[in-house]
Amino acid sequence: MFRRTLLLLIAGLMAAWGGTAFAQQDLRWGTSAVGSSGHRALTALANVLNPEMKKYQITVQPTPGAVVSVKGYATGEFDGYYGADIAFYELANNIRRFEGFKASMTRQPVQSFWTYTVEMGVAIHARDKDKIKNWHDLEGRAIFSGNPPWDTRAQLERLWNTLGIKYNYRQVDLSAAGSVLERGGIDGFCLYTAGEAAVPPWITEASLATDWAALNPSPEEIAALKKAGFAVFEQKPEVFKRDVHANKVILFPFYYGFHVGLEVPEEDVYQMLKLVEKNLSALAKADKGFSQLAKDMPGFQRRGVTAAADLLPIHPGLAKYMLEKGVWDAKWDSKVAKQ
Repeated sequence: MFRRTLLLLIAGLMAAWGGTAFAQQDLRWGTSAVGSSGHRALTALANVLNPEMKKYQITVQPTPGAVVSVKGYATGEFDGYYGADIAFYELANNIRRFEGFKASMTRQPVQSFWTYTVEMGVAIHARDKDKIKNWHDLEGRAIFSGNPPWDTRAQLERLWNTLGIKYNYRQVDLSAAGSVLERGGIDGFCLYTAGEAAVPPWITEASLATDWAALNPSPEEIAALKKAGFAVFEQKPEVFKRDVHANKVILFPFYYGFHVGLEVPEEDVYQMLKLVEKNLSALAKADKGFSQLAKDMPGFQRRGVTAAADLLPIHPGLAKYMLEKGVWDAKWDSKVAKQ
């Protein structure tokens, strides 16, 4: 009886060892807050990758903002992070949200998967559209420019600093942004899309509570921002599925990605990128933010790396994918991280 029990126990342990219970690694992937574009996109990505990446189990970990996930990775709290080129710029230069942070880092973030651009602008209440006509008219006004850790807020402040605009920051709960604008508690809020196609859930919710209007910068303001090196994107109003009181929406894009570090081997990152490529139709259907990848995933990786190549190392798995797709530039060879 004892021998039979022992054999059954050994057989059970061998079965478990050969299955996913012991082989799978929990990949704790940090992203932005619930209700944000980043949280929605990573949830869609995890739902696609988890059934096929047998070695890993992705768990979506919301944080107050994407920059928190970058810091969390660098200090060992997360295994993956939601990183933007603007955050990597601050990290590389030890400034703003990353000032003094390098001393607490235990590992170096790298870039491994560029996902979409986030296009940044401003909304005001429709009742004010005849008196607030350009971005300088927001001087000194109360604006919700995004939660303090958000890259969207950092991008908007970078734009306004370039133009010399100073405003009064007003913190509001995401679920209340529309009602606060409606009652005059703020004069405007940050307006943005992801992947040139997706509206973040909190702005969709705000649209139910107030009649907001897109506030475009003046031609002079646009010219000044272009001169400073900012890209400009004209968004179609119908993306917002409501009347935005403008025939076009002027937005300023920056690059976002869902990255992992060197703890994930080159071949695994390469395979992850191939799985994303294989499932682009499903991803774009689940979240329109993936539409840019669906159009040209290799080309988008090149654009993302171009934006951040001088800011942080490139994961060798991403380099392998780009080389295979013919979008790698030999000038980046020295920037590939060593595992």
